[in-house]
This record gives sequence, structure tokens and C-alpha cells, in this order.
Amino acid sequence: MTNNVLILIARILLSFMFIMAGFGKLMDPGQTAGMIAGAGMPAATALAYLAGLFELVAGLAVLVGFQTKIAGFALAAFCVFTGALFHSGTIAVPGWPEAALGWLNALNSIMLFKNFTLAGAYILLAVSGAGAYSVDARRAG
Repeated sequence: MTNNVLILIARILLSFMFIMAGFGKLMDPGQTAGMIAGAGMPAATALAYLAGLFELVAGLAVLVGFQTKIAGFALAAFCVFTGALFHSGTIAVPGWPEAALGWLNALNSIMLFKNFTLAGAYILLAVSGAGAYSVDARRAG
């Protein structure tokens, strides 16, 4: 398999999560708005829609390889920002059993590490480019 085919496969895999998450937020922003409000940010519903739109558009850009450098760096920043803001602390839900809180906190840590790992993948994509099977390659040549 050539590097260009592997880059295409990587782009497909890297785009899927954000396309699905963005679409989900646009169809039902309630959970995301709740997280945003819980973090103390204003205009939670508007920010949930903006996050959904960003995720969908950036995910589609990665999928087709359009403006890959911009999309890659933007998604890397988004991953670090959202990881630090929403997944870096402990979760305390009044009335929940200790075992359930332990599980939620472990899951929250995994989400933080996932976000930072994805940021690395998007930086790598931004600096290496979208490969031959991309809109960027067609526009360049």
C-alpha cells in the first residue's frame, strides 16, 4: 500500500468522529449545551451549535483533504481546548455512589488523553499534508 493510500485511510478515520459528533450536536445540542453551561461559559446553546458546525465542517474538510493545514491545526487546537476545559478535572455528582464516580473520573481521564492524542494526529496531518487523493492535491496540480 502506498503512503498516499495510507494518508487517505488516516484522513477517513480522523474525520469520522468529528463528522458524526458535529452532526449530532446540530441535531440535538442539549447535552453539549449542558456541558458548556456546567463549565460556566455563557450562551451555551449557541456555543453548542457553533461547536457542532465547526466539527462537521472541519471533519468534512479532513475527509476530502481540503485546506488540510488549516483544518488540522484548528482541530488540534479544538482538541486541546475542549480536553483541558471539559475533561481535566474530577467529576462530582451529588448522591452518586463512589464506585460510579470512580468510573466516571476514569472515563473522563481517558477522554482527556484521547483529545491530546488526536491533537497530535491532527498536527501531523497539518504538517504532512492530505496526500495525492485530496482536494488540496488537485488544486495544487
